[in-house]
Amino acid sequence: MASLAFFFVLIFSTFLSSQANNLHRTQDESFTSILVSQNGLDFVKDLLVNEAISSIIPLQLPATIEKSARIPFLGNVHMVISNVTIYKIDVLASYVKLGNSGIAIVASGTTCNLTMNWHYSYSSWLVPIEISDGGRASVEVEGMEVGLTLGLENHEGTLKLSLLESGCYVKEITIKLDGGASWLYQGMINAFEEQIGSAVESAITNKLKDGILKLDSFLQSLPKEIPVDDNASLNVSFVENPQLSSSSIEFDINGLFTDGKTVQPVSNHYRQASQPSVFCIDQSKMLGISLDEAVFNSASALYYDAEFMEWIVDKVPDQALLNTAGWRFIIPQLYKKYPNDDMNLNISLSSPPVIRISEHNIGASVYADVIIDVVEGSQVIPVACISLVIRGTGSVKIMGNNLGGSVKLDDLAMSLKWSKIGNLRMYLIQPVMWTLVQTVGIPYANSYLGKGFPLPIIHGFTLQNAEIIFSSSQVTVCSNVSYSESDDLNQVPIHIK
Repeated sequence: MASLAFFFVLIFSTFLSSQANNLHRTQDESFTSILVSQNGLDFVKDLLVNEAISSIIPLQLPATIEKSARIPFLGNVHMVISNVTIYKIDVLASYVKLGNSGIAIVASGTTCNLTMNWHYSYSSWLVPIEISDGGRASVEVEGMEVGLTLGLENHEGTLKLSLLESGCYVKEITIKLDGGASWLYQGMINAFEEQIGSAVESAITNKLKDGILKLDSFLQSLPKEIPVDDNASLNVSFVENPQLSSSSIEFDINGLFTDGKTVQPVSNHYRQASQPSVFCIDQSKMLGISLDEAVFNSASALYYDAEFMEWIVDKVPDQALLNTAGWRFIIPQLYKKYPNDDMNLNISLSSPPVIRISEHNIGASVYADVIIDVVEGSQVIPVACISLVIRGTGSVKIMGNNLGGSVKLDDLAMSLKWSKIGNLRMYLIQPVMWTLVQTVGIPYANSYLGKGFPLPIIHGFTLQNAEIIFSSSQVTVCSNVSYSESDDLNQVPIHIK
């Protein structure tokens, strides 16, 4: 007996371990892929460059630069420049390049305009008192090149951004003095060109480092779940490291629906053989989002488990169908036993709807039981149960950043599951059930499908001119994106202070 008990314990523990491993694998697998093309990278690069410039300026260089020199007949001359402030930056050209070493962003032909205060003083044996002068100066830095190389990796389901290399190089500086006898001291002030150039390089490099740290903090703070409604969320945690090619970067996320408590296991029958590949016919599109059919099946499984797929139908467009008198020629024994009694239809799904995606469309199979109830006063009497197999074809559309759609009825098969009123002539009931599904079930489903669910898009960005592509077991959204100025990007912590 003891050995038999041990045997059952072993089987039970093995079963639990297997279920836990399946859930863990589901969490670590990717069912949604996001590809950012070269055009998309350029769009994001331009946005970040412009935002970085507006965040940097005005930038006051921290150091006061001093210099002393001994000049014949004048003696020791002490020169100081202070309050050096960058007030304008123009970027002539910039590019982003992907490689094995990371993501390189380079801005070239950059000009930088500064203002500063200048002051000098000297005394000599010829003039026993100290002589000084000062004023303002404008500085133009030309041919500046700014570059950085970034590393991007998955860190516990979020993206971690690291600065691998950075640099700022000044090619040429022009200084123009204002005030005082500025024409007399122009040559002396020109001696500060090297120090000013070094200060500019150092200040901009440090600000870039600060900006990358804040951008990394933002990426790691991105939510791992996107709420869909009060009952479901999308698991948008990242899986594996981003995949870089010469002209695009691909991110893989889990993408399944979750209730925040349990992980919906994915049936091996619908599990993809490999991670989704993103393919857009129009290669100029900035963004491609590929969703495996497992994403849609996880939604149907979640709502099924939450018992949201059970309905009592007591009102229909043709209300006569919910009275036994309306069935007297279809099910005579029903009317004979319960004449002129009201009816309810108790509809419940016997299993989660199954979604299949092909190269042409999205197909759905729904397995439901319809219990015919007779209402006598306060008593509800189940009299028969009919099993339905409903097959439909779905269409999808983009609404803002949501993927929504609708379904139409293609086929309806039915069989009698049980009856308390004898045998039923199913061929007579078939048209009634078709009408009920067409006029009640389909509009009800479309009222929810039409709302859609959110695609994994960062707040502030909106899909533009999107197109939808079907392939075997996948649907792909290919789109350009726009950024709304009303969504203040300064709320995204890449703001440099």
